[in-house]
Amino acid sequence: MKALLIAGGFGTRMRPLTYTRPKHLLPIANRPHIEHVFDLLQRHDVNACVLLTSYLAEAFEETVRTAKDRGMTVEVAHEEVPLGTAGALKNAADLIGDETFLALNGDVLTEADLGALVRFHLDHSSQATILLTPVEDPSAFGVVPTDATGKVEAFIEKPPPGEAPTNLINAGVYVIEAGVLDRIPAGRESSAERELFPSLVQDGLMFAMPTDAYWMDVGTPEKYLRANMDALEGAYVTEAISMMAEGSVVLGEGAQIEQDATVSSSCIGADSRIAAGASVEGSVLLPDVEIRSGAVVKNSVLGQGVRVGERARLEGATVGDNETVEE
Repeated sequence: MKALLIAGGFGTRMRPLTYTRPKHLLPIANRPHIEHVFDLLQRHDVNACVLLTSYLAEAFEETVRTAKDRGMTVEVAHEEVPLGTAGALKNAADLIGDETFLALNGDVLTEADLGALVRFHLDHSSQATILLTPVEDPSAFGVVPTDATGKVEAFIEKPPPGEAPTNLINAGVYVIEAGVLDRIPAGRESSAERELFPSLVQDGLMFAMPTDAYWMDVGTPEKYLRANMDALEGAYVTEAISMMAEGSVVLGEGAQIEQDATVSSSCIGADSRIAAGASVEGSVLLPDVEIRSGAVVKNSVLGQGVRVGERARLEGATVGDNETVEE
């Protein structure tokens, strides 16, 4: 079975970090997010993937090259202009053939049981099956009420606060029959959430399975930071971290922390340097970041090449690549 990774979005909510890279390549525990998605796929014996690209597509070239080293075959279906979530699937039709396939939103981090989702799909003779996850506030997501058998009754995109009929939302993981692609118009932008899925629901062809596995939509700096902290603390389990506990620190190759610097609950990118007397807490530093003496960085995300001057203070900040922050 092939998996399609939807990775063509502009990542506008993640700016300024996504001015220079797709959000799917931002590191979680010092590894690109997409590598964690590959881990999930290969744990379920899925070793073939189609990457659906558009924005900054050339940035994925190294990912495609190195995937074979881990036994993953990655093909690319590129969109010259963005085609939307359904249009991106249609654009990859020639690479899918007639087979049932998985599809995943590229900005989702999860430990969901993909095998269970596929079995549920086959047992219900579904044309498209969607994974559901519970959230406290479903108003920012696509809400998916179902009947007792799991058949989807409606697909409600971002209901007003307090009006959602369920707290189960679209988790961005799907099993889809190839014939469903015939429902998607060719050559134009088309939304799975607003066009394709409602048409399947209307015809009684879509089912949904809930999960209580770890799930995070890593689409904002706050949630991106939370995903990194979850990995450090063990809420999200990854082989990228040897010891997961409160206060853990992950150091990239060549990273330096001088004596008398204080670093806790943070991911420190390769070749970053934290000077004596500096403090970094609950933060993510991409490669080649310099934190000078007396500076304080707390609950922040710093892009590649950022320089934080002596006695500067950052709290709850997101700083783009190569910026300098003075006192």
